[in-house]
Amino acid sequence: MPVQRLNHAVLYVRDVERSVAFYRAALGFEVVMGMRGAAFLQAPGSSNDHDLGLFEIGESAGSSTAGRTSVGLYHLAWEVDTLAELELIAATLGDLGALVGASDHGTTKALYAKDPDGLEFEVSWLVPAALLTDETLAARSSIRPLDLTADKERYGAQTRGGVGVSIPV
Repeated sequence: MPVQRLNHAVLYVRDVERSVAFYRAALGFEVVMGMRGAAFLQAPGSSNDHDLGLFEIGESAGSSTAGRTSVGLYHLAWEVDTLAELELIAATLGDLGALVGASDHGTTKALYAKDPDGLEFEVSWLVPAALLTDETLAARSSIRPLDLTADKERYGAQTRGGVGVSIPV
């Protein structure tokens, strides 16, 4: 049996309460279980037991050097259903001072942000299979600035992304 999808991710953080507050405010995650030094969060609309585990290792923990001086995980990516949701999250991440980038990868419209410990994550919307064109597929070979206004005009603000791509038809 092949792997079907990512069930959850686990992060080491300096302060679990600070990280819980951030992921709640930034992405709407809710705590489904917690214990001293750990929390398990679920994304809105998820049927997973939990989507994100956080384990506290203390304020003296060093920053991750992954990708700069060592191998390691670059980022996690969460998918949203609509461009309207992506736009809302972009504003929220901007208000939190966490948004560090926004890119158009042709078939994927992506936001990049950092949590309070500097761990990077992505929030993206995928062009549904029925709307993929040769032009859109060819655009995967370059990265352009994200233009949510133009993308909402082209695809619709409420069009469900990922259908036929990451979401079965």
